[in-house]
Amino acid sequence: MPPRAKVTREMIIDAAFEIIRDASIEAVNARSISKELNCSTQPVMYHFKTIKELKRAVYEKTDEYHSTYIMNIHSDNPMKDIGLNYIQFAVKEKNLFRFLFQSNEFSGKNISELTNVEELQPIVAILSQEAAVNTEQAKVIFRSLFLIAHGYASMFANNAMKYDEQMVLSDLSLIFDGTVKAVKG
Repeated sequence: MPPRAKVTREMIIDAAFEIIRDASIEAVNARSISKELNCSTQPVMYHFKTIKELKRAVYEKTDEYHSTYIMNIHSDNPMKDIGLNYIQFAVKEKNLFRFLFQSNEFSGKNISELTNVEELQPIVAILSQEAAVNTEQAKVIFRSLFLIAHGYASMFANNAMKYDEQMVLSDLSLIFDGTVKAVKG
């Protein structure tokens, strides 16, 4: 029976995640991971045939982390919490935000397609209930909220700007209220 691997696939993914968090996706390579894990590059290349395959696995881990982060609802206004959490993620985890949302992952897709992905359905359901609208109307409202939240998040992730939560919350509320009113007619 061969000896058990000391460096696991999960350890490699976790190391790459931390490298992205601290530096950027560009810093992820077999050498940087092996340095982080204090091992040779062999385990990295054993578990992942290509760096692209590794980056895909790290993207999935980062996406899960982001989903958990934004779904931390702590008030009676879930959409406010989700929107603020999305923006705060960009403020606090700039490199992870850039990796998820500014790495051409959505190439060839349109905004409507993004609102239909399975991972967003819990948010669409919350929005539908909160705004008292049907699922299709909730997707329209989500698109409007997402575009302003993503605009703010991108500005904060890419610039040394002061985060003003009151202003962000005010703008999110205006967009939410206005879009709900427009959708309901």
